Amino acid sequence: MTRGVFIAGTDTGVGKTLAACALIHALVESGVDVAPMKPVAAGAIVHDGGWANEDTIALLRAAGRDAARMPDANPVLLREPMAPHIAAARERREITLEPILAAYERLRATAQFVVVEGVGGFRVPLSSTLDTADMARAFALPVVLVVGMRLGCLNHALLTADAIRDGGLVLAGWIANAIDPEMEVREENVAALQERLGAPLLGEIPYSPRPVAPALARCLDVTPLLEGRA
Repeated sequence: MTRGVFIAGTDTGVGKTLAACALIHALVESGVDVAPMKPVAAGAIVHDGGWANEDTIALLRAAGRDAARMPDANPVLLREPMAPHIAAARERREITLEPILAAYERLRATAQFVVVEGVGGFRVPLSSTLDTADMARAFALPVVLVVGMRLGCLNHALLTADAIRDGGLVLAGWIANAIDPEMEVREENVAALQERLGAPLLGEIPYSPRPVAPALARCLDVTPLLEGRA
């Protein structure tokens, strides 16, 4: 049976992709075959003669998978880097779950573990009737929350954890990502979240102006995810 996690963030710009790539490297180093997925991505670049999302490229590279997996790894690609429902409306498209879940099932058949990265924060709208929380519920995967460590992160993290659990999902763990080098009492904030989130801290990613995901894999402990202790 294929296992996996859904990577959620407390906000946009908190380092979900970096954390997801580091997590994938840690899983691969533990001998796990990983299939990454970015179901919805807003923002495209020219890549190998076509359009692709940079986050999706990074996820595939972290897992050692080639671009041939791109259509299933990123079934909904929007050209403009903005809220997905707005980008989709500007392209006269509507985001629906059916093609996303079909791509997920194909990916799931190719690996032992699937890492699915969400888009933006946990409740970002995808259409007039759908948001990323609905998408996460459709995958029914345990959630790993990436907390961008900056002023205000306690409120954002606790509210997001509540939303995850209120949606009937399991918070499998969380990652503290130091995105603000000037943040004061960061370790005290990490400790406060450890006391309150009710899920294991999988690791702390230190601040770096040029972070390298493979090196950051050693900052994470994937044991709770692999042993079902999360």
